[in-house]
Amino acid sequence: MSSARLDCGVAERHDWFMTQTWSAAGYTHHAGFVSELGTPLLERLTPLVGERILDLGCGEGTLTARLVERGARVVGVDASREMVAAARLRGLEVRLADAAALAFDREFDAVFSNAVLHWIHDADAVLAGVSRALVPGGRFVAEFGGHGCIAAVATALRAVLDRRAIRYTWPWYYPSADEYAARLHAAGFVVEFISLFPRPTPLPTGMAGWLDTFGVALFSYAPAEQRASIRDEVVALLEPALCDKAGQWTADYVRLQVVARKPDRQT
Repeated sequence: MSSARLDCGVAERHDWFMTQTWSAAGYTHHAGFVSELGTPLLERLTPLVGERILDLGCGEGTLTARLVERGARVVGVDASREMVAAARLRGLEVRLADAAALAFDREFDAVFSNAVLHWIHDADAVLAGVSRALVPGGRFVAEFGGHGCIAAVATALRAVLDRRAIRYTWPWYYPSADEYAARLHAAGFVVEFISLFPRPTPLPTGMAGWLDTFGVALFSYAPAEQRASIRDEVVALLEPALCDKAGQWTADYVRLQVVARKPDRQT
């Protein structure tokens, strides 16, 4: 993908990824916490005035805009047409692209990504594209779901779908720190920091809202008339573990945070 090509690398994907749909307004309502919890990652990035930064999986552009406010020259990419349209309405430079098929060539001082890479199983293709996109010495700063993320939610989802004999492809990729570090090394990166840590996350619209936002890809495997009852059954299974007596739901998130660098030409 050259700088001149705005929309590319998406139509070729025909797996579950294309069944996960996004609404910018719905995402903000049900999952606005994602961008807020990603704000501290900007401090890991330490963007500099004038730097060219790729925001990989920018969504509707909340963190992209904050990078621009700090003086960086930012290009956002996302695979959702709805999210790209919403980000462009904010005046941001955003392109439709598949994170596993990036083709930028040494255009960016840094690649930043928040809460995206657990949606993409081909991690090696992502890292190859990130490496190509970076100038020598450029850095890659990312946070996404890691090993053990939504363990309770995943168990309930699998139990309900399996009981109903619904065949499905699992949508999420949650690597351990060791696994992802090995992938980074194989892609030629120097790992400066990597950490796997729990982040219990309150859900503003409960588990039903979370499932309606993030479970579209899984629920698409079920007959349309069963999807609401599947969701409700999952919610009922999870309530004793993830909902307190005051009615507050908390997701059992685990995050993987990464800071890596592409070596200079001399190294």
